[in-house]
Amino acid sequence: MDNLNFSLARLFPEAVFLALVLVQMTGSMLKNSSSSLANFLIRLCPVGALLAAVLAACSLSAAPQDMFYQGYRIDGLSQFFKVLVSLGYLVAWFNTRPQTTVEEELKPDYYLFLTLSAFGLLVLSSAAELVAIYLAMELSSYALYVLIPARTRSKQAAEAGLKYILFGAAATALALYGLAMIIATQGGTVISELSQKTWLVPDNILAVAGLTLFLSGMFFKLALFPFHFWCPDVYQGAGNETAAYVATLPKLGAVIVLIRIGTMLAPGQPVTTTLAVLAAVSITYGNLAALAQKDLKRMLGFSSVAHAGYILVGLVSGTAEGLAAAAFYAMAYVLMNLLCFWVIARISTDGRNLTYQDLNGLSARSPYLALSLLAAAFSLVGLPPTVGFIGKLWLITSAWGHGYDWLVIVVCVNTAIAIFYYLSLVRHAYSEETIYHGAVQSLALDKSLMSQAGAVILALLVILLGIIPSPVYGLLLSVVKVLTS
Repeated sequence: MDNLNFSLARLFPEAVFLALVLVQMTGSMLKNSSSSLANFLIRLCPVGALLAAVLAACSLSAAPQDMFYQGYRIDGLSQFFKVLVSLGYLVAWFNTRPQTTVEEELKPDYYLFLTLSAFGLLVLSSAAELVAIYLAMELSSYALYVLIPARTRSKQAAEAGLKYILFGAAATALALYGLAMIIATQGGTVISELSQKTWLVPDNILAVAGLTLFLSGMFFKLALFPFHFWCPDVYQGAGNETAAYVATLPKLGAVIVLIRIGTMLAPGQPVTTTLAVLAAVSITYGNLAALAQKDLKRMLGFSSVAHAGYILVGLVSGTAEGLAAAAFYAMAYVLMNLLCFWVIARISTDGRNLTYQDLNGLSARSPYLALSLLAAAFSLVGLPPTVGFIGKLWLITSAWGHGYDWLVIVVCVNTAIAIFYYLSLVRHAYSEETIYHGAVQSLALDKSLMSQAGAVILALLVILLGIIPSPVYGLLLSVVKVLTS
């Protein structure tokens, strides 16, 4: 036990979600004999998620602790991401309530795999060793293989699930091959030890190649070019509630791993330069492809490819400020997209896909949802005073002057391009004729108190974190400096 350095008190968030997994497993087994009990167990999910978020928040300022032979690290960074995962899971759970795309008898199974995926992301937040990272990543991904095709009677969802499995298998194979190369050349897998090794091409080209291949697994989760091909099809094919989860929380797991591995890199190294090039291509391709989309979820899929590139801008700077900016923007990205999908789920109450035209007249039908969509669109573009603006500002500030000024220019140009399709959301909601046409013509909006309150709360967070970002960014900067010292 001394070598393991085990402390149950530091693992309470994971313990809560593991208990939720067991509870949902019980509900799944009892769904045929006692549907009322299964439904009651499903309602425990938001309670457990909120409890896990509070427990993780209480340990944000606690001293870092390494467990399991330095393979598992509890620090401010891991706890911050656990808070985000727990709260994101809470929002995702509420997103599933108005949807009818999952058959009633399958809902206990659906929530089981949703909770299992979130549990894997919690473990991934603290994984500080490459094998542990790989196992946690696969745990969170395998659950998604079940969730994505769960859209009832949809061939498109089945196709999306198949594509996700095939691309995931390819990314997994590359990551495993890269892991083997790292072990063979560097003789270890603990990140804190690998950060002391040499990662230069002339000295150890196989180690650099291995690290690049291992990172491909993270690029797949992040939907970074060229590992993005699954993303638009999965967003479009999956149900609205599933797409909202896939588009947000798994990205957090990829970002924290990239931040931990980013402590091993410095500007000018081959791996870092490769990341910078991929970031530029991903940003440009994602924005240009999003311009041509009509389906809202498919547009958000291509935009996520661009945002993956934005996050990498902070990583290539090689500074604590850049890594903290990447973590902050990951939080902003999740918040902005959860708000977008919250509005989509409340407009499309039967779960069908929406187009821009389906937003026509939204300001007249539901001012709260329209205003919330406006806040999300402004933040995704990067306009003040939203969290998206301050996040991009810190990203480009961290990269400027570290050899990647050209990447800052790429970000600025693409921000201008993104205005055209993000603000189209606002134009249709506010400026188009208030004629209810399109796929949702016959549908009634979800105007319940929970629907409007959730939209307002998320919109306020998008704005408040843009006006008062210093506490969150200061916390991230302090914990990242411990990693880089």
